[in-house]
Amino acid sequence: MSQILLIAFRNLLAHRRRTLLLGGAIAGVTAVLIILMGVTNGMKSTMLESATTLMSGHVNVGGFYKVTAGQAAPVVTGYPKLIEFIKKEVPELDYVSQRGRGWAKLVSDTGSMQVGVGGIDVESETGFRNVIQVRSGKLDDLKEPGTILIFEEQARKLDVRVGDVLTLSSPTMRGTNNTLDVRVVAIAANVGMMSSFNTFVPSKSLRDLYQLKDDTTGAVYLYLKDMQTIPAVQQRLREKLPAAGYTLMDNDPRAFWMKFEVVNREGWTGQKLDITNWEDEISFVRWVVQALGFITGFLTFVLLVIIAVGIMNTLWIAIRERTREIGTLRAIGMQRRRVLVMFMTEALMLSLTATLTGAATATALCLLVNAQQVKAPEVVQVMLLTEHWFLKVEPGSVVFAVALITVCAMIVSIIPSFLAARMKPVTAMHHIG
Repeated sequence: MSQILLIAFRNLLAHRRRTLLLGGAIAGVTAVLIILMGVTNGMKSTMLESATTLMSGHVNVGGFYKVTAGQAAPVVTGYPKLIEFIKKEVPELDYVSQRGRGWAKLVSDTGSMQVGVGGIDVESETGFRNVIQVRSGKLDDLKEPGTILIFEEQARKLDVRVGDVLTLSSPTMRGTNNTLDVRVVAIAANVGMMSSFNTFVPSKSLRDLYQLKDDTTGAVYLYLKDMQTIPAVQQRLREKLPAAGYTLMDNDPRAFWMKFEVVNREGWTGQKLDITNWEDEISFVRWVVQALGFITGFLTFVLLVIIAVGIMNTLWIAIRERTREIGTLRAIGMQRRRVLVMFMTEALMLSLTATLTGAATATALCLLVNAQQVKAPEVVQVMLLTEHWFLKVEPGSVVFAVALITVCAMIVSIIPSFLAARMKPVTAMHHIG
């Protein structure tokens, strides 16, 4: 075997130009594949972190309260007791927060717009600070009642700055219209499409707007240590909550605002809880993630076809150039199997070296892009939900890319290597060309 390795290595050195061209192509394809997966994984990670922080938890315990059979509000009563129960029953929990839900008209001196209003306790929202990038003002000032955080796009449309006063106007559960004056204490960087309709106020301010009790919120957000446990946690809560005396709605994997019509048609009154996950509440993110996966798979297939054709053509040329050499090796006693192994060893040495080089180059480039905080185009920011590119290079992705391209190179080298091994020594030695 050592002789075969030596012959294969010398053959690669003897044809340096061809080796460098094919090796460079393989390294380039490997680098492109790893960068592509880094972009995809980074976009998925960024989108999920932004979306689940701003609009949904990993698992949500929300629901509706109906004062009358035909009038529902997306609120949960007695949420402190519910949070204590969840903490006991969900050991997979990283942290839990409560978030008010509202929809109101936001009015300034020069304009108005309809916005979603999230009522938050900024001190307990540990993930919120990781996503929100405050451009002006202070996020900690959101602890004070009668304050609001808006985004740059909203500030531009309403022509307001930190310190200006806005008015929130919305109907209450009793059917009357109520208003609340709020002071802008922070303007945050845009987070894609979510910048156009999300605002945040202290939980108490949102309860004052809707005239709700202090133990009322919109939903309890559960953030888990591992998102793979989401189905198990959902199922456990569906079993444990009814046993603890809570009434649950039937499973409906849609966002809460899409359920008003169904809930209002039902004849019950009082409180019913609804258990959903992030995919239910922000399905558009799931669609984008699935689309990214499809695009990545398609481009990976195209790259593999390109490199497979290149490797096969190169090996065909190598076999034609070395026909007499093959005949000589066969004449001095080298068996067909060893000729086959020799050519495949060349393919393995070349592809493995090239893929490792490409992987190292791509990883370094991804780390450089992350360190430089490269700004993404505005069109991409809409879907990316952040301003900067983030390329997430996972060890598993690097190993997958190296293994996939190396294995493919080995597979496509089988046919030309097999044909080389089947050459008759006499015919090969008399070959001219």
